[in-house]
Amino acid sequence: MANTMQFDLVSPEKRLASLEATQVQIPAAEGDMTAMPDHAPVITTLRPGLVKVTGADGSETSFAVTGGFVEINAEATSVLAEHAAAGDADSRAALEGFLEDARKRATEAEGDHKDVVEKFVADLEQLLEDMV
Repeated sequence: MANTMQFDLVSPEKRLASLEATQVQIPAAEGDMTAMPDHAPVITTLRPGLVKVTGADGSETSFAVTGGFVEINAEATSVLAEHAAAGDADSRAALEGFLEDARKRATEAEGDHKDVVEKFVADLEQLLEDMV
């Protein structure tokens, strides 16, 4: 059994992280999950939340994501985020802009689409709260 796995986080803008990790906590669409070395292969979608990475040296780093996909296998975890940030003030301001836009869309949405947009708004609100 390996002690570490490769972790990569990319967004359309840039690669945010590439490091050896012992575990990665993921805000998956169906619920939170933790990937560790020798994990069974999984591909799933992300909801807005914090991806928390424990490095090989024991350090912990968090990245805010607004959605996307994650691929996990025995050797690596790769996050392909719609938008991702390291949690600084600029990132928080961008996420607050996303939240404002999502709230506007929620007021205009109808039917089943309204439920989806309202859930997205709730997830973004929780993400901003978790960043404090």
